[in-house]
Amino acid sequence: MNRPLPEDPMIRSLIAQAKRAQMSRRAMLAGTGAGATALALAACTPAGTTELTPAEDNSANDPTLNWANWPFYIDEDDEGNYPTLLRFEEQTGIDVTYLVDVDDNNSYFAKVRDQLALGQDIGADTVCLTDWMVNRFIQLGYTQELNKGNIPNAANLVPSLQNPQFDPGRVHSLPWQGGFAGVCYNTEETAEVRSVSDLWRPDLAGRVGVLSEMRDTIGVIMLENGVDISGDFTADEFNAALDIFREKVESGQIRNVRGNAYTEDLVNGDTLAAICWSGDITVLNAEAGYEKWKFLLPEGGATLWNDNFIIPIGSTRKTNAETLINYYYEPEVAAEVAAWVNYITPVNGAKEAAIAIDPVLAENQLIFPNEETLAQSRIFRGLTAQEENEYQAAFQAILLGA
Repeated sequence: MNRPLPEDPMIRSLIAQAKRAQMSRRAMLAGTGAGATALALAACTPAGTTELTPAEDNSANDPTLNWANWPFYIDEDDEGNYPTLLRFEEQTGIDVTYLVDVDDNNSYFAKVRDQLALGQDIGADTVCLTDWMVNRFIQLGYTQELNKGNIPNAANLVPSLQNPQFDPGRVHSLPWQGGFAGVCYNTEETAEVRSVSDLWRPDLAGRVGVLSEMRDTIGVIMLENGVDISGDFTADEFNAALDIFREKVESGQIRNVRGNAYTEDLVNGDTLAAICWSGDITVLNAEAGYEKWKFLLPEGGATLWNDNFIIPIGSTRKTNAETLINYYYEPEVAAEVAAWVNYITPVNGAKEAAIAIDPVLAENQLIFPNEETLAQSRIFRGLTAQEENEYQAAFQAILLGA
């Protein structure tokens, strides 16, 4: 469905700033050599079985907070300030250090896992990580349980995200932002791409890009094969999708397997179609000034991911972190963030608040999806440590041979 771009100058300016930054929240490490494989494997190694004790909360005596997040994943003005965060500090008296520390789920975990295993402070009182990594943190006992008494706005969480497999009842986590992995194509240079199978057309040979995030690229291929990636799929079903991926890489149908750099390939014309992330295409079109690239949820289904607030086991400022989370679950605040980052807000009421910012933006199904849109997507289920090792190793082996 073609939709006009937001007319509000403020929104257009914010989106343009994000594009000029040439990096989005979903940026992955570019390395695809042996080091990347070793990192993926090392990150999955279970820690010891010693039960950890959460750090004592000293928030009452320490009105500070460290928040670790991905690049360009919060509203930002021309001076590099974060308007919603400044207002939080003014309202609460809590001084927040916003750390752009998360380049990749695996690399971040590798950096902090030794401290986590000892129950120590990792330098972040809250951090936003993707569903599957949050699953790992919870399984290993590296998170503190949330005190919902300090987060009354958690009642604004949309129903579809209230009971994920990895955290039923949201005991340890609350979503920050989410998005889809689907397909896109250059509307000026190629015919419509509606499915993953369309990417394998002869006219697109050597002009297809896919994501280096295993769960998204293999996930949409599995969905195309009729596999429910949110359910108990088998290794054979995973490997069937992996075989398709391997064949398309080896044959040259797939030109590049990239992190966020896939957007550069679309802009310079190296690729005409791609497996991609929803928010990035909104940004590209805003920069172009029209809908040059069309994003679709593929006919087989899209992957749906969320990044989530968690409080690490060693944080001594738990109440401060919960106060921050509660603030970002205010609909007006959530709407302001969504207008800048162009990803899915998990907060009920944010769409209504966004209407005051830009009515067209509020109708964007990639930012405020309705139940019909969400039904076309699935969340890749949590993997066991053994599955994580095996699947990541197999995916990386294909990249090594590319």
